[in-house]
Amino acid sequence: MSLTPELVAELEVLALFNLDSSQEGLKIHQTAAPKHIDAAKRLHEKELIDQPDGGYLTSLGRDAAQNIQTVLTILSVPETA
Repeated sequence: MSLTPELVAELEVLALFNLDSSQEGLKIHQTAAPKHIDAAKRLHEKELIDQPDGGYLTSLGRDAAQNIQTVLTILSVPETA
């Protein structure tokens, strides 16, 4: 599997969700970057979020967002050499 621009945009949107609260959703406004608007629609089609413009994470979406955010945390830890 390669990281296409579309997949990267989906990962970026999932990384925006605040996982500390299940009551906090995300709204992708029409003024957002087109890649993120399209990514939100694809995430909704994949049943990872409950609205085509963001909304709330589904159970599967929460799992995906947690994994993505964990990977980003691991990769952003500075190396000590």
